[in-house]
Amino acid sequence: MGAHRAVSAIATSSLKRRPLGSTLFSVPGSKPHSKSKVQSEAKSKPKALPPSFGDGIVDFLESLRFEAGLSRNTLNAYRHNLSSFARWALARKLDSWTDISPDHVVAYLGELRDRERAETTAAQHLASLRMLFRHLVAQNLLERDPAALIRSPVLRRALPSTLTVSDVEALLGAPSKATWQDQRDRALLEVLYASGARISEAIGLTTDAIEPELRVLRLTGKGRKTRVVPAGRRAAEALSTWIEDGRRKLPNASTTREVFISRSGKPLDRTNAWRRVVQAALRAGLSQSISPHTLRHSFATHLIEGGADLRSVQEMLGHASIRTTEIYTHLDGEHVRSLHRLHHPRG
Repeated sequence: MGAHRAVSAIATSSLKRRPLGSTLFSVPGSKPHSKSKVQSEAKSKPKALPPSFGDGIVDFLESLRFEAGLSRNTLNAYRHNLSSFARWALARKLDSWTDISPDHVVAYLGELRDRERAETTAAQHLASLRMLFRHLVAQNLLERDPAALIRSPVLRRALPSTLTVSDVEALLGAPSKATWQDQRDRALLEVLYASGARISEAIGLTTDAIEPELRVLRLTGKGRKTRVVPAGRRAAEALSTWIEDGRRKLPNASTTREVFISRSGKPLDRTNAWRRVVQAALRAGLSQSISPHTLRHSFATHLIEGGADLRSVQEMLGHASIRTTEIYTHLDGEHVRSLHRLHHPRG
């Protein structure tokens, strides 16, 4: 839930002109369904939240969607966290957001911990509630923020998993056949490692976002922010092979803007792109736990180990804050110590 800092100002000031509930978003179960569909989904769909809770969530999500341009995944995470708290409150005979006190928030976070949830889960739920409460206060729907004085959990910063350079070579070389699928998968893997792209950025890459010489890629990241990153020779070669050969053999290739497409000619979706990375890892004899983000972490780590400055890596990763990028400076203690011994006068 790292996006909550970037949009805190929006949550406290936006949509004062928009009537509460006059939005396009919905909380789980709030959309109207036919009788048959309701019956068939009754066991899987949660009961709709009453307007006293649901309208505030809907309006808040709309403010983030319109004003901050957050991704669907981020918005769904906010919606899940807030709906979870609202159902918890309803089960305790609390009728609306105005009934929520600081003690209720603390009790809810305590129950999350009691369920053996990670401390990061409690922190994410608290961050979601804080954002919502600020929004409701700004809308004059709450007199005060019940989470304002609650301290965030102190989180241990987990280091991301990375691959060695030789493991990356094995992974990228796994799709080695001359089939359209291997050409696509090789190009996808090369783009992920060469640019440090998130999987959503890679599958969102369009043909008009690649210059003819394939020297740079234009990626659209969180908040619809665009950045230009170098492609590298090997990624350019893999992309050229895929675009000029394998991709042209698929239906609708000439009318589909996305670079990476499926057998049917439709844009490759996030789930299938993830599967292609896992499949390549298995073919290379690597762990099944490898994900697209492993290549992003490896990209950043290898750059810093190679001497790249932190600010440049931040720009290429699309991090809003350099503090997010700083985690990569703690990955290889022996590498840092060896640099100190090599370059420091008293090393």
